[in-house]
Amino acid sequence: MAGNAVSSQRSRAQSASSLIYDPRIRGVFYQVLTVVILTAFVWIIVTNTITNLQRSNISSGFGFLNGRAGFDIGQSLIAYTSDATYGRALLVGILNTIQVAFFGIIAASIIGFIVGIARLSNNWLISKLAQAYVEIFRNIPPLLVIFFWYKGVISVLPQARESLELPLGSYLNNRGFFFPKPLWGEGIWLVPVAFLVAIVISVFIYRWAKARQEKTGQQFRTGLTLTLLIIGLPLATFLALGAPLTFDYPIAGRFNLTGGAVVAPEFMSLFLALSFYTASFIAEIVRGGIKAVAKGQTEAADALGLRSSTTTRLIVVPQAMRIIIPPLTSQFLNLTKNSSLAVAVGFADIVSVGGTILNQTGQAVEVVAIWLVIYLSLSLLTAVVMNWFNAKMALVER
Repeated sequence: MAGNAVSSQRSRAQSASSLIYDPRIRGVFYQVLTVVILTAFVWIIVTNTITNLQRSNISSGFGFLNGRAGFDIGQSLIAYTSDATYGRALLVGILNTIQVAFFGIIAASIIGFIVGIARLSNNWLISKLAQAYVEIFRNIPPLLVIFFWYKGVISVLPQARESLELPLGSYLNNRGFFFPKPLWGEGIWLVPVAFLVAIVISVFIYRWAKARQEKTGQQFRTGLTLTLLIIGLPLATFLALGAPLTFDYPIAGRFNLTGGAVVAPEFMSLFLALSFYTASFIAEIVRGGIKAVAKGQTEAADALGLRSSTTTRLIVVPQAMRIIIPPLTSQFLNLTKNSSLAVAVGFADIVSVGGTILNQTGQAVEVVAIWLVIYLSLSLLTAVVMNWFNAKMALVER
């Protein structure tokens, strides 16, 4: 009987020991422990925040967004006055942030690809100039680049009365870039509709041409055809409507310019700084992606008698894009987040507008929460688009 009891105790001890050292049991235990710790941490933060708000007699919630803003915004994509609500002011800031990020990504991509390819040029001067550009901008903080464009370039432009006259009725001075403002006529909405239709048709033509080339080996002039379609169909629609478009040209006065549209110097400095700064990183990504393509690919293309431009466009770049896209996504996200530096030059982005609202209302928690949600949403949207593009460019095994 005693021997059976000892044996039973040993078996229970071994069973308990096996449970302790079971990887699955330990994994579940650590996950539960992590959830408990995070829950306790969040509960402490929320409790302390509510207590501090009550102690300071600050009401929580987002009801303040319906209050009158009472401040002006220099550049806005939608109608806005100081009598608008805080919510509309934040919407203006969000749209301005999206505007800077969108055009900045396009410009940085173009500049980065050009400089990246230039770094691989056989021309010694072009290669060294591209290298100097990359090393200079990549090793300077983005805030200093913004100040360089704002204080060192745009602010030293001539005064309004001595504006630089540019082609197409445009002017440039230290108050911004003035250009003719388009005034659309009746039925102009059909032009963007024609543009969307052209894009849809272009997608079908591209897929048909790709399937045809894989099946027969015959190449279709896809680039030229799609370019003519995307440009030609909206242009034909525009002409068929009788060209319902006029322009409000800026007029140079004695002390200022009147009429037209203007791009503020704050936007110009931020856009140029973020574009040139991010392009220096994109250039290195492009150079690395092209260098990663096996040299035998180019040698095989040369052996087949393909021209250098054709080899780069159809062989090297498509293979390099599979390497370029993932790090390129990170640079797009960095550019979007670096747009928050707009407050340094007074551009009304979401951070600048939100900071003004925070100072007037004291709703720090709510404003910071809005910042977090907006930047997180923009980053996730950019990542989703780039991941989709990366999947389309991925090499599919047959």
